[in-house]
Amino acid sequence: MFIQVIQGQITDIGEMRTALDRWHAELAPGVDGWLGTTAGVTDNGMFVNTARFESQEVARRNSERPEQGQWWAETAKLFSGEVAFHDCTEAYTYLEGGSDSAGFVQVMQGRIRDPQRMREIIARGEQGLAEFRPDLIGGFAALHGDGGYTEVAYFTSEQAAREGEGKQLPAEMRELFEAWKGLFEGEPTYFDLRDPWLYSPPQAV
Repeated sequence: MFIQVIQGQITDIGEMRTALDRWHAELAPGVDGWLGTTAGVTDNGMFVNTARFESQEVARRNSERPEQGQWWAETAKLFSGEVAFHDCTEAYTYLEGGSDSAGFVQVMQGRIRDPQRMREIIARGEQGLAEFRPDLIGGFAALHGDGGYTEVAYFTSEQAAREGEGKQLPAEMRELFEAWKGLFEGEPTYFDLRDPWLYSPPQAV
């Protein structure tokens, strides 16, 4: 799986939502290998978009389409400053992965020291998370290739997620969580998408 992350400050949420709705309705049907898109805007106006593709080649072909170039030229005007792009050639899912039934999505970003160790920790904690955090539907992690890291977690609701955060972790899970945090260079940045925009092909889950 290939993940493309696009983010930047915006001032008009409605216009951005309209732009993504139009992409889904008019451009997405022509992209074979597009798996889904999760986007949203934080309380302080940070727009975060994560698009999932079967491969980097699929994403490249989409980017080269004239209609995609025209759509982006118009959409880029909605940003009020610099736009950051992260092309992630290595990505993996946990639990149910991305889900269009999520009521709350949290994006975590930072730089990590050991990508392979991160993958191992997430895999080891997967079963425990499923049992201990029923509010967590699933998610995916994407490596930027330069030490950067983006993780997207899907929850049933924000209220359930906050309640889950407040639960005391069992010893083994607490150990894994501390190991997960310890792989970051500094503290990760969290982006809360309280009104997630969730798009998938008709056949996708």
